[in-house]
Parts: sequence; structure tokens; C-alpha cells
Amino acid sequence: MPLMPDTWIRTMALEHGMIEPFVEKQARDGVISYGLSSYGYDARVGHEFKIFTNVDAAVVDPKAFNPASFVDRTTDVCIIPPNSFALAHTIEYFRIPREVLVICLGKSTYARCGIIVNVTPLEPEWEGQVTIEISNTTPLPARIYAGEGICQFLFLKGESPCETSYADRAGKYMRQRGVALPRL
Repeated sequence: MPLMPDTWIRTMALEHGMIEPFVEKQARDGVISYGLSSYGYDARVGHEFKIFTNVDAAVVDPKAFNPASFVDRTTDVCIIPPNSFALAHTIEYFRIPREVLVICLGKSTYARCGIIVNVTPLEPEWEGQVTIEISNTTPLPARIYAGEGICQFLFLKGESPCETSYADRAGKYMRQRGVALPRL
């Protein structure tokens, strides 16, 4: 399963709409970097955040998720409380080709501050804005900068197209926009 280079990512984004909007060169001046890199694409976090809170003593249950577990904020800088997390989404909309699996890793700038990013793999023929879980593992409040880099996506191309894609299964998170909460 080869890791796809910048030339392939650029072609797929510009000619096939794999990433929209697409930033062809890495932006770095005064921001946490985003855009095309050698073997990946650094995505930006949007301005909408769902910050975990326990003001209503809710229980987290992935089978019966209570949206009251979060407070919504639209902001340029999100403050995540100590030992807590927030959900956000990428600015970019992704359309994954049938023979590709995408893995996400957090940005080192945030990781060095104790901020961990988690995203499940983007499966073949999935499309949408990616919901991102951002964990603050520190005992201090942490800042997340909207419109700047949050994670890097790596594109792995399979030997051949898969038999059944995410689209074939009519996956429940298909074509999501904004933050998608857990669904059963």
C-alpha cells in the first residue's frame, strides 16, 4: 500500500475535487501550518466547536448521545478546559477515491503542547468535512486556532479497488458538513 506523494495529491485535488478548498503550498507564516506537504495534506480546523462540559451531569453514551454534553462556540480561538476535549471539523471537504484509505495524524506543534487530535480513517469513497476530536491532556486550558492547521492526512493507495466501499454500505457519516455527533 504505497503512500501517495504531493504530485498525486495535487492532481487528485485539482482535477478530481478530492480536497476542496485546496491549498497548493504550505502556509506557515505566523500560523500553524496547513496545505500540501511532501506526502500529505495538512487540514485546517473550522470556526465551530463543541466543547465538552458536564454542567448537566450527563453520561457519555455512544448509543444514546446527549448533545447537552457540549456547549457550542463559533470563534477564532477555542479554549479547551484542562483534561477535556472539543469536537470541530475541517474547513476542507474530502472526496476519497475508491482505492484509497486516508489516515490522520495530529500536528507536532499541538502534540508538543499536550493537545492530541483523533480522527478515524477516511474510508474508500467516503466524503464530507471531517469531524475532529481535540483532547487537551494538560492540567491547563489550551488554545486552538481556527482557520489554521490541526492535523495531517496521509493517503494510502491499495493494490486494487476494494470490493465494498463506504458509499456502497451507505455509511452513516457520508457527506457530513460541520461537526457530526455520534450516530447509531
